[in-house]
Amino acid sequence: MITAPELKHFATLEIEVAAPQEIGKTLHGERRIIPILGGKVTGDGWQGKVLAGGADYQLIVSPRMSHLDARYAFETDQGERIYIHNEAMRVASAEITQKIKDGELVDPKDVYFRSVPKFETSSERFQWITERVFIGVGIRKPTLVELQIFEVC
Repeated sequence: MITAPELKHFATLEIEVAAPQEIGKTLHGERRIIPILGGKVTGDGWQGKVLAGGADYQLIVSPRMSHLDARYAFETDQGERIYIHNEAMRVASAEITQKIKDGELVDPKDVYFRSVPKFETSSERFQWITERVFIGVGIRKPTLVELQIFEVC
């Protein structure tokens, strides 16, 4: 018998972001690039920092839905570097979506923000994360994205 998978907490990320670079309306939707400035990562028995230089490539496809494509790296307290490619969907009412775009704080209960992060690393200790499926739950704050990442067991 196949049972439903369980979730095991992997890490909490607090990702500091800069003001959006507005590209504008394109044939696919409203395009924005959100530079990643840094941040911190906390796992079970380890911690680290989000490295500057990544970005979240956003596409607002409707007044309610945004597709997010974030690519960045973090470094553990032992110097291990991990690349993360995190694709996400954020859905809220048109009013809440506009508030997020305007940089206002909104109640996380009003936003469906889920992601599917994929990892790459040369670290032996974290090699296992390249062989697992993860999901994330996010909260967008004016200058920060908080992301809880769970291993699908």
